[in-house]
Amino acid sequence: MKSNTSAALRVAKGGIIAALYVVLTLVSNAFGLANGAIQVRISEALTVLPVFTPAAIPGLFVGCIISNTLTGAVLPDIIFGSLATLAAAWGTYRIRHMNRFLAPIPPILANTIVVPFVLRYAYGAEEAIPFMMLTVFIGEFISCGVLGMMVYPIIRRISGSQA
Repeated sequence: MKSNTSAALRVAKGGIIAALYVVLTLVSNAFGLANGAIQVRISEALTVLPVFTPAAIPGLFVGCIISNTLTGAVLPDIIFGSLATLAAAWGTYRIRHMNRFLAPIPPILANTIVVPFVLRYAYGAEEAIPFMMLTVFIGEFISCGVLGMMVYPIIRRISGSQA
């Protein structure tokens, strides 16, 4: 019985994380910051959550799929952008026992590498890929590195985690 309860709890946590990601992305989208070469998704602050629960991995992935779909992303963006989020969440989970300041590194790197190619080949962006890498990096640094690390102590306190 306990394993069924814990599995249900993980699914519920993942669903809540997905819903939060969607809502926060829609807020960013209302300000024109959810997509494009310059993006600062408030939802990306949630990418620190795999440090606290493995339920965040599918939660962030599903949240990104739904967000990209709702904000009008093209299919390659929905697929590859969401896979970048999945890889980033898994990477954050894998380094969870290291220094807490490393938590935003996987999402910053994954998106800096993947998103410029999506912008170029899925949307036909004409900017140079290195330039788009720089702009995506800056947006991700703000979202994950600054906002994510501001959320980190709050989540740690709420979860009672030592992470």
